[in-house]
Amino acid sequence: MTFGKGCHLHLIDGSAFIFRAYHALPPLTRPSDGAPVGAVSGFCNMLQKYIDTNSGADAATHVAVIFDKGSQTFRNEMFDQYKANRSEMPEDLRPQIPLTRRATEAFNIACKEMENYEADDMIAALACQARAAGGRVTIVSSDKDLMQLVGDGVEMLDPMKNRRIDRDGVFEKFGVFPDRVVDVQALAGDSVDNIPGAPGIGIKTAALLINEYGSLEELLERAEEIKQPKRRQTLIEYRAQIELSKRLVQLDCDTPLDFTLDDLEMREPDPERLLGFLAEMEFRTIARRISDKLGVEAPAMPERAAGPAAPVEEAVEAPPFEHAAYERIADAAALEQWIARVYDRGYVALRPIADSASETTCALVGLALAVEPGQAGYLPLRHVGDSEQGLFGSSDLAEGQMDFDAALALLRPMLEDDSIMKVAQDAKAAMKLLGRHGIALAPVDDTHLLSYALNSGLHGHTLDTLSDRLLGHRPIELKSVVGTGKSARTFDRVPVEAVTPYAAEEADIVLRLWQALKQQLFRKQVTRVYETLERPLIPVLAGMERAGIRVDRDTLSRMSNAFSQKMAGLEAEVYELAGREFNLGSPKQLGEILFDELGLPGGKKGKTGAYGTGADVLEDLATEHDLPGRILDWRQISKLKSTYTDSLQGYIQPETSRVHTSYSQAGAATGRLASTEPNLQNIPVRTEEGRRIREAFVADLGKVLVSLDYSQIELRILAHVAGLDALREAFRSGQDIHAATASEMFNVPLEEMTPDVRRQAKAINFGVIYGISGFGLARSLRIPREEAQGFINRYFERFPGIRDYMDETVAFAKEHGFVQTLFGRKIHTPEINAKGPGAGFARRAAINAPIQGTAADVIRRAMVRMPAAIEGLPATMLLQVHDELLFEVEEGAVEALVAAAREVMEAAAMPVVQFTVPLVVDAGQGTNWAAAH
Repeated sequence: MTFGKGCHLHLIDGSAFIFRAYHALPPLTRPSDGAPVGAVSGFCNMLQKYIDTNSGADAATHVAVIFDKGSQTFRNEMFDQYKANRSEMPEDLRPQIPLTRRATEAFNIACKEMENYEADDMIAALACQARAAGGRVTIVSSDKDLMQLVGDGVEMLDPMKNRRIDRDGVFEKFGVFPDRVVDVQALAGDSVDNIPGAPGIGIKTAALLINEYGSLEELLERAEEIKQPKRRQTLIEYRAQIELSKRLVQLDCDTPLDFTLDDLEMREPDPERLLGFLAEMEFRTIARRISDKLGVEAPAMPERAAGPAAPVEEAVEAPPFEHAAYERIADAAALEQWIARVYDRGYVALRPIADSASETTCALVGLALAVEPGQAGYLPLRHVGDSEQGLFGSSDLAEGQMDFDAALALLRPMLEDDSIMKVAQDAKAAMKLLGRHGIALAPVDDTHLLSYALNSGLHGHTLDTLSDRLLGHRPIELKSVVGTGKSARTFDRVPVEAVTPYAAEEADIVLRLWQALKQQLFRKQVTRVYETLERPLIPVLAGMERAGIRVDRDTLSRMSNAFSQKMAGLEAEVYELAGREFNLGSPKQLGEILFDELGLPGGKKGKTGAYGTGADVLEDLATEHDLPGRILDWRQISKLKSTYTDSLQGYIQPETSRVHTSYSQAGAATGRLASTEPNLQNIPVRTEEGRRIREAFVADLGKVLVSLDYSQIELRILAHVAGLDALREAFRSGQDIHAATASEMFNVPLEEMTPDVRRQAKAINFGVIYGISGFGLARSLRIPREEAQGFINRYFERFPGIRDYMDETVAFAKEHGFVQTLFGRKIHTPEINAKGPGAGFARRAAINAPIQGTAADVIRRAMVRMPAAIEGLPATMLLQVHDELLFEVEEGAVEALVAAAREVMEAAAMPVVQFTVPLVVDAGQGTNWAAAH
């Protein structure tokens, strides 16, 4: 059928289907080999449901599922930080991605993807072509980035809500109609995709500006007319960044497709091909359902093969969730009955409700309690009255709530009673929130961390994920309670009757999860991990987050100004080297300068026709010409300014002049902590400018900052686990480990060691831990690949224990499906038996995980013991950054703190692990972090 008037094209967002399928269902492994296939199963069910409902006047005549080909696209050439904040794909999802493509083809639906282009661009090109041909288009997705395409025969269908999105729906979301969505997005930016936008301007303000001035271009041209000084200055100063943001969010309707609309005609599935695929995946239920529908015999399924399979969490048998059964606790008598029930059982699940998302400034609004599955209640405390009045700032409390102080007086003894276990999904947040009202919540269990200790590396550990996986239940969505966009409200502005089922259900879910997960600790042999590394760290991190660290706003401002001046100087140098002015932020213009005008070698054009100018390209060119190096310097300073010296100022609390980062214990599979809002663990320290940023982190008057940092801890662990006698002896005798390695590798006496040879050994020492290749080492040292590979080969010859360790670790992972730290932490490796490009990554991750994980466990053990060790000293532990702990201490107590903290850190592994090399801690002090480190 030739596509034209009367045709209806459905464009399915393949990535959205995949992630929905992955997160909505419990984990599923293929019986014969244990391969993860849960997302593929869900994806197949969604496609079959789509086919079953594709009927009537709105049925598609043409359809395609559009996928992203890879993470690198032409937008990364425009802006190398595009989508840099995206978290890694779950390890058990990665091998399922190609199977979803095969599933699409098995259902005889067109499956399309393109190198260097995002699925959204392909959808844009197809929608524009179909509209021009006179047909209709339905985009099956809820992705806000696609809303710019809506109108003139193009609509969207949110498959989760079964809700259609037209021009009015777009206006409800963005405050503008589709033709101005990109203008609003360019101003507001997008933290998920790391699109910078205009600092301090959100969706609402952006929509107001665009509606007033008509377009982004007109707004920027007339920015001088803006009355608000800060807004005016932002638009003027960040004009280039805003214009770049628009290019990043603008979908490319001219994407060069290698197929036509006619290729997407709706086709019936081939029973043999479809059922053959389902049989290969061993999906008995859907195969039987489709066989019955097609009137053919269901395919035979293979028997389960011997060997390990990925662990599957145990489903929980419990009463159904009944929201109507949840109780609103309205008075003291009712609350006293609940407290009595808690004492009868010795435990309670909690879900505190706060009035904002800020863990630093939020206040308690209510508290949900659960004592048995299905038995939960909500105690409202600070909900305002009429919700409509509340929107306009009414502070009158709603009726039917206890007096706040009276309720806390009843709750405090139970919440602080050592005999009552308090369970939460985020116990640290609950501890901080209740602590703000004078309640020392203890003891606690945390379902998030229980799951993490049991299943690190297998999946996420959010409440929604765990509820899906263990309970087969989808919780009430937060946005359905508080709203979204312009209609969003804080919890204190939401009627009690709307919050009660949401909060009580969460407490109910937490209790059920706790009962399922806690009993698995002993059976899966991770009790020590949870009880000595995870649970006791919760109050320690809560205390560090409450303390925060002082940041000097003036120092940051001066640095921002200095960075601006340095960028201007670098721009002038670049212009002189280039022979003319151009936009340094434009990869297209830069590529033309480098390869067309200067004639530098190695220029490669992408599908957009622009040369690639990523960091790797510029690093290679820096040896040929000065200009690429200056561009790299400019980019580095620009990133430091926007990411740190500018944005950090927004996190400083006005009352305390301190920033309060939030730590995630489950932020990495290996046990490393993650830091967010702001991220203080990624402040660069390898460049002078990056190190200077730490100068803004200062001690209070009369105090100093003290840094204690493990020296080369991962190399020490490697020397221990791999039995490297030469390195062990070097560490024991206090030698320069990199010089010792170089001496061993190249047969050069230590007294004759040159800096260049030591540098090579250092690169290999650290590179081996992360599975560096000859290509990677060659780039790091800027030497030929053959020479670099020769270094690595020689390294393994001189230290054969490393190769043995690597081979044994990979073999263990393949047999058991996980690796372990020296303290028993299990890090699952679901991709270790994968084939293809992902196999190398999985192997390197398995090799590195026990080393990095053991280092993370060591510093966790030190942090858990630290409060007792420094009790009585005028000192506070403020930050943890990888292998470093940072303290604030009165000037006269520095030596006492260093002695106490160093003793704890150097003995942290004892008595569980007896290292054959010493753990050494370096200490420094100063009035700011840079001086201390």
